[in-house]
Amino acid sequence: MNQLTLNLPQIDEEATKAKAEQRLDQYRLYLLQVPDDFLPKVTPTYSIVPPSITNDFHSSTEDAALKRLDWEIQRDKFLKRIQRAVNRLTQRERQIIVMLYMQPEEIYDYEIYSEMGLSQRSYYRVKAKALYRLAFALREEVYKQIQKSPKTYKN
Repeated sequence: MNQLTLNLPQIDEEATKAKAEQRLDQYRLYLLQVPDDFLPKVTPTYSIVPPSITNDFHSSTEDAALKRLDWEIQRDKFLKRIQRAVNRLTQRERQIIVMLYMQPEEIYDYEIYSEMGLSQRSYYRVKAKALYRLAFALREEVYKQIQKSPKTYKN
């Protein structure tokens, strides 16, 4: 009898957890970040080229406001995506992620596991599982590259 074999890609667990951690770091930065290049220009610019009549209806201030609005919308979508994914975790996993990555002040692992009443080993096990599950909730899992072995031919 022939047996059906599925060639499913293998997940790189460490890279997947690292990617989830990157997204959480990005979350924290987005909470604090307002780029300077979106601020309107306040100094006038002069040119020896006479102005031409164009269909340009926006001043630099309006352009900066529109750019900033687009960025704010994109940032808010990202923040909500992270929050929805974190809410899908178990209570203990969610507590670790929120305390570690989603608070304004940084907190250390040992502070969290002592506050939660967990052993160090249990804490790191739950944290690793939380990052792994969060990566799947965000659809950010990383797959191992399948290395194809060169075919050898017999003469």
